[in-house]
Amino acid sequence: MNDLNQTAGVFRDPTRPLHTQGGSTGYLENSLAAAAEPFKGITTDGKVVPGLFSIEKTGISTRPIKQAAEAFLASLKPEQRAKTVFPVNTPEWRKWSNIHPTLMRHGMPLFEMSDTQRDRAFALLRESLSAEGFQTARDVMRLNETVLEMTGRLAEYGEDLYWLSIMGTPSAGDPWGWQIDGHHLNVSFFVLGDQVVMTPAFLGSEPVHATTGRYAGTRVFRADEDRGLAMIRALSSEQRAKAIIATESKGEVLTAAFRDNLVLDYAGIRYDELASAQHEPLLHLIELHVGRMRPDHAEVKMAEVKRHLRETYFCWMGGIEDDSVFYYRLQSPVVIIEFDHQRGIAFRQYVKPYKDHIHVVVRTPNGNDYGKDLLRQHYERSRHHVGRV
Repeated sequence: MNDLNQTAGVFRDPTRPLHTQGGSTGYLENSLAAAAEPFKGITTDGKVVPGLFSIEKTGISTRPIKQAAEAFLASLKPEQRAKTVFPVNTPEWRKWSNIHPTLMRHGMPLFEMSDTQRDRAFALLRESLSAEGFQTARDVMRLNETVLEMTGRLAEYGEDLYWLSIMGTPSAGDPWGWQIDGHHLNVSFFVLGDQVVMTPAFLGSEPVHATTGRYAGTRVFRADEDRGLAMIRALSSEQRAKAIIATESKGEVLTAAFRDNLVLDYAGIRYDELASAQHEPLLHLIELHVGRMRPDHAEVKMAEVKRHLRETYFCWMGGIEDDSVFYYRLQSPVVIIEFDHQRGIAFRQYVKPYKDHIHVVVRTPNGNDYGKDLLRQHYERSRHHVGRV
């Protein structure tokens, strides 16, 4: 038995109801209602900008990702496979949730996997993400174990409370994808030919630094903080006056789960209002977040981002000192990146945003989260799929 299935000698009971926190029923109802709305995508004014995304050849093989997914599926028993595999256009894509009570989870949970199955699940993530992205994902899981060690809440926290789903059939040409869903780790990964879309991607942790326990020394999101601060500090006082839209962080990311159709206008300072020397820290910050996907596909995404730099905005809330709590957002027609320090949830004594609880979200606005726009175009090209989006 691998150690992900065991915590302090207590094994997970997959029949045990985990969503025991008060208020979960209302959250579930509201979330399912939002997920049932026709998908449009995040926009600045309620209207999708057309023609931003296209089916094209990137020249980058997705074969290693496909083979890793096939190997994982081959390790499953028929009854496990039945709850792991969904159609590629399944509404389950949109039913991810960051919160720690176990609501709407779908797919195969780590706590039910054998050692081989778990290793193959991680191999799929490793082939899809960059080395840094995979390390961050695993560290988020490890820090979720740290919360369990600190709180003793077995039903809510632990590094095995993550679910992996496969959408569609892994293919060299047809659309498919995978999704991992759990507390502070929610990644949707869509594949079409040699193109990929890795959004929505939600990462977080509380704490962000383990000082005790099995994973003492583990730390996440330091670069996210440091590069954000480098960007805001690179601005002149006049530019900061435009970029800083609030003196205090609200402790909330805006593009979290069930906000697939959010209307979010641009805010802050625009790229072409920056001096040339200030372009580098901005790009450096975007590259960090985009760079959690495979390096070659990250380059493709960065090329897409660079085509829209003149329409890219950077905004900030909060202080700019080393010990400040803050929020920042980078937003363009093809990417939204949010970073925020949050209030305490596992540790509720922290009633205001604090440094040891962080959320990071990356989205593809204008209809291509979950690869939806690419899937739509694929169906339009395939007559027998018309009407299925």
